[in-house]
Order: sequence, then structure tokens, then C-alpha cells
Amino acid sequence: MNLTDIRELDNIDPFARHRKQFQLPVNKVYLDGNSLGAMTKATATRLQQVIQQQWSQDLISSWNEHNWINLPQHVGEKIARLIGAAPEQTICCDSISVNLFKALAAALSLAQSHDSERNIVLSTKDNFPTDLYMVQGISQFVGEHRCQLKLVDENELEQQIDDKTAIVLATEVNFRTGRRLDAKQLITSAHSHGALVILDLAHSAGAMPVHLDDWEADFAVGCTYKYLNGGPGAPAFIYAAKRHHQNMSQPLSGWFGHARPFDFTPDYEPATGIQQMLTGTPSILAMAAIDSALEAFENVDLEKLREKSLQLAEVFHQLLEDAALGSSLQLISPQQREQRGSQLSYRYEHAYGLCQALIQRGVIADFRAPNYIRFGFTPLYNSFEDIWKAVEQLRQVIEAKEHLDSRWQSRNTVT
Repeated sequence: MNLTDIRELDNIDPFARHRKQFQLPVNKVYLDGNSLGAMTKATATRLQQVIQQQWSQDLISSWNEHNWINLPQHVGEKIARLIGAAPEQTICCDSISVNLFKALAAALSLAQSHDSERNIVLSTKDNFPTDLYMVQGISQFVGEHRCQLKLVDENELEQQIDDKTAIVLATEVNFRTGRRLDAKQLITSAHSHGALVILDLAHSAGAMPVHLDDWEADFAVGCTYKYLNGGPGAPAFIYAAKRHHQNMSQPLSGWFGHARPFDFTPDYEPATGIQQMLTGTPSILAMAAIDSALEAFENVDLEKLREKSLQLAEVFHQLLEDAALGSSLQLISPQQREQRGSQLSYRYEHAYGLCQALIQRGVIADFRAPNYIRFGFTPLYNSFEDIWKAVEQLRQVIEAKEHLDSRWQSRNTVT
């Protein structure tokens, strides 16, 4: 595959025009959208509007005049379309960790209302750490007789579900390896044992089709600062299937989750529906940023988006092989395209130094302990020529042994 072939792929790319919606840095190849998405031009414009007019001039009247009050629901409905959810089941608020606490508490209560002996939260050893930490925190708070974390290998997750399982907690796409679980099959198996499922969609939403309603998912959480491009620390989202709304409850009973918050009554009365998942006052600047960023997904066919994502990864790996780097970098992502998300991860002894040397050359990837380098592919703004440039810089770094420089022997705080 040569540069002419690569440029032809860009010429027929149905998402090439979407690249213009992003404020991308000059002379850099950004392959880290699976960690922090790029900023859209619409976001820059929107934030200026909020700062210069809504906050500066209209002040507190903006809660009504500019509909600040309903931004969590409004943004949630935009996200709902991207995760296969019917209206009134998704809301944007807080962080994944906080939303996961709510979902865990709600799901435990529902599961134990039918069988008080169910106390197992089943997850994988290589799940994203915050997911496991939240279960551990709840277990310490309520006791292991109410909540006990059981960790298994990823390939054993479905087989380990039994009649003591209250919740299966799974991330659809593994953050380290990029392996994608069969969420539909996992949910079917869990339900056959009477267990509920919480999905973490941090590495799914915005990169591939998700079908929560069709899968009959129970709860899901996800962040908006990766493929949804909402900005650093942007508010997350939470989904709860409508069939659970009447009986579910969550203990973070903040005033925005009240049925009538501006009645200011001393006793808590939860709102009906998904709004009961709200807690405190939302960050309007952050909420406006993600609201505007989601405009980039208007009229986007997620199946075609997924196809480009997979094609970007295939081209990257093929160019790596053509450059005779396949023996140096060991692919830890699945070989089968349908079994992976929108990234490729490689094991390499000097992965941290390699990542830093690439960044010095303008190719942004990221490192994950202990010795993995990840390349994320964001089909809305990554071009095939980006992939060509990245592999060429990778080849040059390894040939010149730049990644062994003494500068890279100690790690930055953020890797």
C-alpha cells in the first residue's frame, strides 16, 4: 500500500467533510481520541456565546431564557440516539464514577428486592479501575453481605454468572486491549440467571453503533470527553431502562433530582423517570460544550462510522507490517475486526519512551501500564493520510532509537 492508495481512500471517505468541523492542531496527527476527543469549532463558538451573552449579560435569567435548566435532559436525548435508547431514558450529569455509584445502588436494590441473597457484583479483572473502585466503596459502606465484588478473566465473564449474581458490570470495549465484548449475548445470559447488567460505554459511544434498548440493557454509563468530544472532564451520561423507573432508587438525592426542586421542601421526593438520576446543579459551561460538540453527529450513519473506524485500524496495522515493525510491536487487540473497538494496542518493552518520542514528532498516541501503547482512531476527523504519517514517524523513531532517550526514563504524572 502506497501513499497514492492512501489518498484515494481519503478521496472516497464519506466523513472527510466532518474533519472541517474540528479545531485540529497544525502539523500534528492526533490518535488519542479514545482518551480525549478533539474540540469542535461549534464548541468554541458556543462557549463564547455562553460567556459573553448568557452569563455576562443575561445572568441568572439564562436558566429560563436560555434553557439552562433542561440542558441535562436535552443533551441526554442527543446521546440517546447514539446509544440506541428511546427517549426519556438517558440523562447527562456528573462523572462516570458518580453515575456508576447511582446505577450500582439502584441495580442492587432492584435485584435484592426479588432475592435478598443476591449480593455478587461480577466484573472482570481488567475492567477500568474506577468501575471496580466504586463497587469496592459500596461494599465497604453496606457490607459484603449486601455487595461483594467477584473478579474473573474477561473470557470467563459470561460463564461465571450464576443465581447469586446480582449485577454483571462490564465495559463493552476494554480500555487497554480494545477488545469488544458481545454485550447482547452477555445481557441475555445475565437475565436468564435473574441478574441485571450495567454497561460502561466509555470506549463505545460515538465510535460504533450501540443498541441498548434492543439488547434489553438495564443500566449504562459513559463519558462524553472521548469520542463524543465534549472536552476535558465533560459531564458523563447515565441510562436506565424505562421498565425500571418506577421501582428504582438511588441514594444521591440531590435537589436537581427532586420532583419539584424549586418548591424547596425539606423532604426529598424523587422525580419520576430518568430525572431522578440527577443530583446537584449542573456545570452549564461544561454542559454547553458537550451540547454543541454533539452537533458533529447530526445525520451521521453509525454503521458507516464503524466501518471507517475498522478500516483505519486495518490500514494502520497493514502499514506497520509493511514497515517490518510487526515483530517489534506485539498486537494485543483482537485480530478479528468485529471483536475490537476503535483502537489498536501493542505491547512493547519501551512503550512509554516510544509514545513520548512520537509526541515529540507530532504524533499523539498514549501509554498504558505496564508496557502498552494505544492508537485510537476517531473516524469523524482522522484521515487515512494521518495513519500513513503516524506509521512513517513510528518507523523513524524506532530506527533512530529515539525512544531510548534518557528523557523518557521517568514518567509524567499523566501518561
